[in-house]
Amino acid sequence: MTTRIAIVIGTTRPGRRSAAVAQWAHETAAGHPSVTGGEVAVDIVDIAEFGLPLLDEAVPAAWGQYANPHTLKWAETVASYDGFVFVTPEYNHAMPASLKNAVDYLFAEWNDKAAGFVSFGSALGVRAVEQLRLTLAELKVATVRTQVALSVYQDFEFTDPANPTDPGVVTPGEHHTETLHEMLGELAAWAGVLKGLRDTAAVAA
Repeated sequence: MTTRIAIVIGTTRPGRRSAAVAQWAHETAAGHPSVTGGEVAVDIVDIAEFGLPLLDEAVPAAWGQYANPHTLKWAETVASYDGFVFVTPEYNHAMPASLKNAVDYLFAEWNDKAAGFVSFGSALGVRAVEQLRLTLAELKVATVRTQVALSVYQDFEFTDPANPTDPGVVTPGEHHTETLHEMLGELAAWAGVLKGLRDTAAVAA
């Protein structure tokens, strides 16, 4: 059975760069042997399309008693994937609030799955990922070691550097392709193993 991986766009800001980074990651992942061979399928999932307000569920996510249509739609989407690649910039030494909010909406839908990361920023986004790893650990998500970390100074080209709303064009160095493929290999392996764990738990239940 095909392992399904979602590349999650972690920001909602107008003019965001994360959508272009996610598109690069998707196109690059398409060349990985597990994808060309049909063992892994990779999609882009954009949290902006779900219209999630600041968490507005009355019951904590761990209970699984979702009431709002946007939550149910988000839960159904996340539940359908075996693993995730989170695309995140770094906002003030942290992950974007939009991404933390989207993660906090759910619980069981994240459990016993795997995740990798593509980050970017003036400090490569690595501190955002450090925080995200801690949050995902609480949700029983296994995070892989290899991480793609893009620099806004070296891996983007800007047509108007003086314009703060210019999202630029993503131009990662070739070594980032190799790193993303390495990460995807780790992610596919972990996601496959954890899928078996979820299947066993479902049968036992």
